[in-house]
Amino acid sequence: MELNDYAQRLFSTLSEIDALKLLGEPEGLSRTESRLLKEVVSERARGRDIISSELARRLGITRSAVSQLVTKLEERGLVARTAAPDDRKIAYIRLSENALAELERKCEEANALLSECAVRFGKDRMLRLSVDTADFVALMKKVQKENSEAVR
Repeated sequence: MELNDYAQRLFSTLSEIDALKLLGEPEGLSRTESRLLKEVVSERARGRDIISSELARRLGITRSAVSQLVTKLEERGLVARTAAPDDRKIAYIRLSENALAELERKCEEANALLSECAVRFGKDRMLRLSVDTADFVALMKKVQKENSEAVR
């Protein structure tokens, strides 16, 4: 089975973007550990916390597996469990203080790099790229949903 030219270019571009590691990545993490950290960072960027059951759902693994991963990441000093103020049974998974400091440093580096790229590429082109990318992703989600509903 072959991918068409659009898919080949898209996958190639996504791989190249991923390889940039704009925010870096701690050494020696499994793919699932990296994905877990990205979900924690993503929720933090939205001003929210995340719990193990939601991580399990997003990663497609059991809550027990998430617990094991979180324990490993805690031992490495990357995350911490924090009890919810209103329910002691709920623990939020958050970046550790050290990981937050490192993320802040990496964000500054990424912002400087992207600012330089905006100067060279052109601010209007950068804005168009981000808007067009967001529109394209939204369209792909819509078409996927429509196609999956049509199959039912």
